Amino acid sequence: MTIGTIEFEPQPLFLAPMEDVTDIGFRKLCKRFGASMVYTEFVSAEALVRSVKSTVNKLTIADEERPVGIQIYGRDVPQMVEAARIVEAEAHPDVIDLNFGCPVKKVAGKGAGAGMLQKPELLLEITREVVKAVNVPVTVKTRLGWNQEQLIITTLAEQLQDCGIKALTIHGRTRSQMYTGQADWTLIGEVKRNPRIHIPIIGNGDITTPEEARLAFERYGVDAVMIGRATFGRPWIFKEIKEGLSQKPTPDPSQKEGRIVSLSMDDKIDILKEQLQINIDHIRNERGDDDPRNELRAILHTRRHLAASPIFKGIPNFRQMRIQILRAETVSELNDLLEQCRQLLNK
Repeated sequence: MTIGTIEFEPQPLFLAPMEDVTDIGFRKLCKRFGASMVYTEFVSAEALVRSVKSTVNKLTIADEERPVGIQIYGRDVPQMVEAARIVEAEAHPDVIDLNFGCPVKKVAGKGAGAGMLQKPELLLEITREVVKAVNVPVTVKTRLGWNQEQLIITTLAEQLQDCGIKALTIHGRTRSQMYTGQADWTLIGEVKRNPRIHIPIIGNGDITTPEEARLAFERYGVDAVMIGRATFGRPWIFKEIKEGLSQKPTPDPSQKEGRIVSLSMDDKIDILKEQLQINIDHIRNERGDDDPRNELRAILHTRRHLAASPIFKGIPNFRQMRIQILRAETVSELNDLLEQCRQLLNK
């Protein structure tokens, strides 16, 4: 499989772009544990054009995460074109991805993200103009349609391909479903089986295990699988799924000599603590100072991962501990809570 000039191994696994989730620290860890491609949090074209600092900061990427895609969203053709040019010039990503799939009200309700599915002509115009404006490969992420009465993806996929995109990611839900119910992969498979489709089709929705990933590749024929919510607090999921697909363990990326080791519960807690430290170091470097507030900013980026991590499901009455994690405001407090979790899990 290739996207532009980027070549991927068979059955690649991608990290989905997610707001307040796929910050640089998390992307680095997912890449280390086997993600074939990672994406930034989505970037507002309007805010980028206005040079809003918090938005511009999202363009920071590191060489060790490549190949990496930067995803932009908006509803205005000139703004999307200008934003794409800024992204290309400032960040030099491997891919620019257009978000036509975000279902949340503050985005879709204003006509951007999945809201574009109600205006397919405008969606296609934006895509065509962005493709013409930049040299980097342009890809699209979208959904099956606005609702069950407007399942337009099979037609839309061909139209997007004609616009010049290099790959298409399809989430197997409509906008009206949000994230409820089960993802429907049948239409994703139909798009992939269309003999007129020659760009890579990436499937997304409800992939949490190697068995589900295998089904996506074998039954629906997708070129890659994108994993979203199942990565929360679990960057090692890429290692686990790759091992399941190949039916053999992969080298432990934390070992320089490449020893093949299954990750223990202690390893996973250490990884979560490392994620916190990566974010602290990144924010300090980004701001160029030791402002105590930088620590809290890093915590806000990280604690939802910690609270959502599935490794803590074995702790009795974890709900109360989870509340404490979500309320923690210092690194020492968070690390103490993680150490308490370690002791409880190792009993």
